[in-house]
Amino acid sequence: MTLNPAFLSEVAPLLGDALPAFTAAMQAPAVRGLRLNPKYAPELFPDLLGPVPWAENGFYLSPDSRLGQSAAHEAGAFYMQEPSAMAPAEALDVQPDDLVLDLCAAPGGKTTQLARKLTRGTLVANEIHPGRARILAGNVERLGLKNVIVTSAPPEKLSRQWPLLFDRVLTDAPCSGEGMFRKNPAAMEEWQPSSPSGCARRQRDILACAVSLLRPGGTLVYSTCTFNRLENEDQAEWLIQEYPELEMSPFALPGLPPAADGLLRLWPHEVRGEGHFAARFRKKDGPLPARDPRSLPRPDRGVLARADEALESLIYDPPRDIRLFGELLLVPPSFVPDLAGLTVLRLGLSLGRFQGKTFLPDHALSRACRPLRTFPVDEQGAAAYLHGEALPASENERGFGVVTADGFPLGWGKASDGQIKNHYPKGLRR
Repeated sequence: MTLNPAFLSEVAPLLGDALPAFTAAMQAPAVRGLRLNPKYAPELFPDLLGPVPWAENGFYLSPDSRLGQSAAHEAGAFYMQEPSAMAPAEALDVQPDDLVLDLCAAPGGKTTQLARKLTRGTLVANEIHPGRARILAGNVERLGLKNVIVTSAPPEKLSRQWPLLFDRVLTDAPCSGEGMFRKNPAAMEEWQPSSPSGCARRQRDILACAVSLLRPGGTLVYSTCTFNRLENEDQAEWLIQEYPELEMSPFALPGLPPAADGLLRLWPHEVRGEGHFAARFRKKDGPLPARDPRSLPRPDRGVLARADEALESLIYDPPRDIRLFGELLLVPPSFVPDLAGLTVLRLGLSLGRFQGKTFLPDHALSRACRPLRTFPVDEQGAAAYLHGEALPASENERGFGVVTADGFPLGWGKASDGQIKNHYPKGLRR
C-alpha cells in the first residue's frame, strides 16, 4: 500500500520518531475481530485467536476466517467488529439502568455493544441516513436485542425534542476514515487533504447537539476512526472552550494506555487494531429535569387474548407487557421517549402482527426468544432457507417453528402438507 504523501505529512508531527513504525504497520494485513453474543461459548468458533483485553466478549479473528459468511453470523451469534473500534463503547462506562443515546449509530457495532450492557436500561440508536438506518435496524434485529429504539432523524431535531434527556451519549462521528485505510483501501483513494477540515465542521454541528441531549452529571464520549489532530484533539479542546459545563473525564481500559487526560489514541503500530480516537467528557452537576416517558397503547382484550394464545404456542416464557405500535405487537423497552414526528424503525422487541385470524411472528422473535419447536437443517438446507426456498417436512408436522443450523436460529418457518413454508424476510434473502 502506497500512502498518500499529504496524509503522511499530516500525521508525521503526531508520530515523531514512531513514523517508520506506523508506515510499516500500515503495510501489514488488517486486524480482524468480533464480539460474541454472550449466549454462545467461544469454544464453538475455532477461528477465534484470543480475547480483546479492553472489550467484553471481544475476540481477535483469524485473518482467513469465513465466519462472516456463516449461518452463525446470520443467526446473530456475533457481530464482526475491528478490535480498536470496540474501545469507545467501553469508555462510555454504561450502567445497567442508564438511558443511552448512540447518536451516529450505523451500521451498529457500537449500538449492539452498548445494548448488551443495559440489563434494565434503554438505548436509542439514531442514524440520519435512511439506508444506513435500515442496516442498523437489521443488525439490532439480527442480534435479538430487546432494549433498543432505532430512529432516523437529524441530530438537530433530536436535540430540540429531547433536551437534557440522556445519562450517556456516544457520538462516533462521521470522519475522514484514516483508520480504515488498511481494511478498506478505497477509503484512502477517497481521502483528500481537505477531508479532515470538511469533516471537522460537520462534527462540531453534531457535537453541539450531543451536548444539549446530555443530562447534568452525564457522560459524553466522542470518537473517530481517523488519525489527524483536527478531527480529534482539536475537537476536544473546542468542546471544553465552547461548553464550560463540560470537563474532561479520565478513564482507563484493560490492555490500553490510561487516558489520564480523558483522551485515548490507538495507533496500529501500538495495538492490535486499525486505530481509533476517543475523548470522554462529563457534564457538570446541575438541576435534573423530569423525564416524561410515553406509554404505548395496549391491545384490546380480544386481541391480547389471541396474542397470548399464539405466543404460548410458539415460545417459552412469552412476554406479558404487550403493546401496540400501529398494527405491530411488541414489548417496549423500559423507557420510551416522545417519538412524535420521528421515523422509528425499531422499538423494543417486535412480536408479530395478525393477518386476519393468523398471527405472524416477527423475525426478531426468532432471535430473542427460545422457540417451542425447531426445524433443524444441514448446511444445504440452511443455504436453501436463506435463499427463500421451502423445505421438506414430515406429513404430520403442523405450525410455526424456527429453522436452525447447528443449533443457531435462522428464522421462522411454517410446516404443513409435507413442507416448511419459508418466512425468512424477503429483504434478507440471498
